[in-house]
Parts: sequence; structure tokens; C-alpha cells
Amino acid sequence: MFINMKNATKWRYRTSMVSVLLMVLSISMIAVKGLNWGLDFTGGVVTEIQIKPEITSSEIAPLMNAAMKQDVAVISASEPGRWVLRYAAPEAGQALQDVSTILAPLHSQVQVLNTSIVGPQVGAELANQGGMAILVAMLCILGYLSYRFEWRLAAGSLFALLHDVVFVLGFFAATQMEFNLTVLAAVLAILGYSLNDSIIIADRIRELLISKPNQDTETTNNQAIAATISRTMVTSGTTLITVSALWLLGGGPLQGFSIAMFIGIVTGTWSSISVGTTLPEYLGLKPEHYMPKPISEEP
Repeated sequence: MFINMKNATKWRYRTSMVSVLLMVLSISMIAVKGLNWGLDFTGGVVTEIQIKPEITSSEIAPLMNAAMKQDVAVISASEPGRWVLRYAAPEAGQALQDVSTILAPLHSQVQVLNTSIVGPQVGAELANQGGMAILVAMLCILGYLSYRFEWRLAAGSLFALLHDVVFVLGFFAATQMEFNLTVLAAVLAILGYSLNDSIIIADRIRELLISKPNQDTETTNNQAIAATISRTMVTSGTTLITVSALWLLGGGPLQGFSIAMFIGIVTGTWSSISVGTTLPEYLGLKPEHYMPKPISEEP
């Protein structure tokens, strides 16, 4: 069944109900399983090495993973042959393993340039700062939406933003993928992307409420979606192509960022069209809310 002006309202209501169920499920996953915090937040060991430029990360990672019995992040540094290795610190009483010995099967001289240990206190500070960054961003967005739109229309855009962030966090909690600083950056980027989509549709709804005051709100919302759907699909589609390229070609360090962005773009487009238009309608948005109030001539 195709979506048209006759059945658009039914589709909006159905997808909004799915969004609410997904939000409840995501919050449950976050509460029950929690996030798998990465080394950026929990602390760990960072070792920088110099090795032959011909050796790739796909050769280093298996040896490090087997020796450390964990997933070791192998990140390319500024120069050829220079790599940054990140892994969890050993338990109390255990010494750090010699990276040169671990990489000996590569038959290359391994020079350990430096090794530093990031404690959990620094990680806790990063987690607090990251949470504060999201909170400040949400408060700034709330202030902007309150100034730009009537509160019913602003509530729809704000709920759509919350939907996108909660769903991404719920996905990472359910899959227990590592939540690190790059994923946090993706969450902040999702806020801006989803906000842009929501504002485009809300702006069109406001214009139609003013230009067609005798039209019912359901028809106005459907017309606003029809007027912006091509622009939304083109923008989302081109962005998804870029994110997909990062996902496929960016390697392990960018995998979490790419997955978070991919999910955020899809849910952001979905929520802006369904939740962002259905909630104001449910709250009783009417054309008179945007009509100029008559000035009384009484003294």
C-alpha cells in the first residue's frame, strides 16, 4: 500500500505508535543492560609504536587481541609505520605485557615510543563532560524551539529529537557495542541533523496554518509532509551514502560512529515526519494559535 494524502494520517499514527514502543524498549535496554563504556570513559593503556610501514593494522590486531585476550584498538598515527594501541589496563598485581614480544611474529623491529595509563577518574570526568554536552545541547535546542514555534509544534520537534537519541543509546545498550567518544560525537551530530529536518517540516506546517486557517490540522500536516518529502529524502539519501562509505571503508575506529550516524539519520527522518507532526496534532494544534490577536480599542 502506497502512502498518499488519503491514508497519510493513518500511516503517521501507526508509525508514531511504533516510535513510542521503540522508545520504551530502548529505555528498558539502557536500564537493564547499560552501556558498554569504551576506554575513553573507563580508562586503559595507550601505547605508541613504530614498525615497518609495510605492516598493516590487520596484521597487528590479531596478535594483540590474542595476547591481551580483549579487543585492542589499532589506530594509525601521523606517520607511516606509527600506530597507537589502546586496550584495557591489566588487573591489580599484573604487569603490562611487552608489546615488542607480542609482535615478534611479524619479523620486524618494534620500537615502543611511549606508554601511558589513563585512570578511571579521567574516564569518569569525560563521561560527565559528555553527558553535560548533550544536556546543554538539548537545553539550547529547547530554548530555540520555544522561541521559534508555538509550544505544541515545538513539543513535537523536541520529542522527535529525544526519540532519535534514546533509540541510538538503546541500540548500543542492546548490542553492547563499545560506547566511546566517537559515538558520543555521533549522538551530538544526530541532534543537529534531526533538528534541521524537524524545523523544515514545522516551518511548513506553520505557514499552512496561517495561509489556510479554515483547513483542519490533519490535512495541513499531510500537506506539509507532501511539500517537504522530496527534499527530506534527497538530503537523507545522500547523507546515508556518505555514512555508509565510512561504515564500509573507515575500519574499526570509525565503525561505532558510522553505525550511530546511520541509525540516527534513519530514525531522524522517520521521527520528523511521524512523531514531529502527530504529537502537535494530539496536543490540539489549531490555526488560531498562529493568528494575530486583535488589539482591543477600549481605553
